[in-house]
Amino acid sequence: MKVLVTGAAGFIGFHVSRYLLDRGDEVVGLDNLNDYYAVSLKEARLAELAKHANADRFRFVKLDLADNEGIEQLFASEGFDRVVNLAAQAGVRYSIENPRAYIDSNIVGFLNILEGCRHHGVQHLVYASSSSVYGANETLPFSVHDNVDHPLSLYAASKKSNELMAHTYSHLYGLPTTGLRFFTVYGPWGRPDMALFLFTKAIRAGEPINVFNYGKHRRDFTYIDDIVEGVVRTLDRVAEPNPDWNGSAPDSATSKAPWRVFNIGNQSPVELLTYINCIEQELGRKAEMNLLPLQPGDVPDTASDVQALVDWVDYRPSTSVEEGVKRFIAWYCKHYG
Repeated sequence: MKVLVTGAAGFIGFHVSRYLLDRGDEVVGLDNLNDYYAVSLKEARLAELAKHANADRFRFVKLDLADNEGIEQLFASEGFDRVVNLAAQAGVRYSIENPRAYIDSNIVGFLNILEGCRHHGVQHLVYASSSSVYGANETLPFSVHDNVDHPLSLYAASKKSNELMAHTYSHLYGLPTTGLRFFTVYGPWGRPDMALFLFTKAIRAGEPINVFNYGKHRRDFTYIDDIVEGVVRTLDRVAEPNPDWNGSAPDSATSKAPWRVFNIGNQSPVELLTYINCIEQELGRKAEMNLLPLQPGDVPDTASDVQALVDWVDYRPSTSVEEGVKRFIAWYCKHYG
């Protein structure tokens, strides 16, 4: 297939692009290379893709999702079979400080992707949502059948908006769309603003780390390889209408339209202090911790119910936190010396 992967220089986009190239697909990778974190890391990811055995099937396009004309021209000229939209302004905390960046990228940019798919015969759009949409929901594990109408950050609200926008296009134009609610993705080539990266860097340097909610909150840390496997399996199975959907008792994860939403997580929440202990074990050093209260916009715990994705594509996350942290730190030490 010919696949557009947006956010191809980002953490998940890089790994998805590499997986698709491994199996012989043609990939056009789009990214605007913004400076939310070090551009050098994004460029290093692209350099890895350029060295791939199937690099002749990869082409990089530097373009912003909010560029309406640029996105339209890209879709018109390329003729994509399928699209994986992973480009977004990320970060719960950053959304409190820079809200407009989330509207430009996550709302305007996503509209441009939907329009491109609608007008140019794309067979299936898979896009990144987030576990943050569960917001004030306190029922664990989080289920795709739960209510998600109480987001706690603009980032979460923008991801919920994407799901609603996708449904509209699936309903009006028959565009098959699938949203994936990611749960705390980590692994090699990860984002420098995420806990694993920050903690590893600080502990190696003998510097203290900030541990919010006094380390008591739990996260459903999900290793990148498990995420990519789920993304690609979902891409390969085009969203379908639910023939049993009933407007009198609507299921929030399916529709009469070809629209689906799934959780994609590890199903094994880990307390943050346990996660830190795994890092300490691999580095052979103890962390100096600044124990702080929960930050605005954060939720105390996340836990994924992924049964719907298991039923849909036989999704089977298999990487333990201990193994995942070990692989990340091996990459980190090799990459940064």
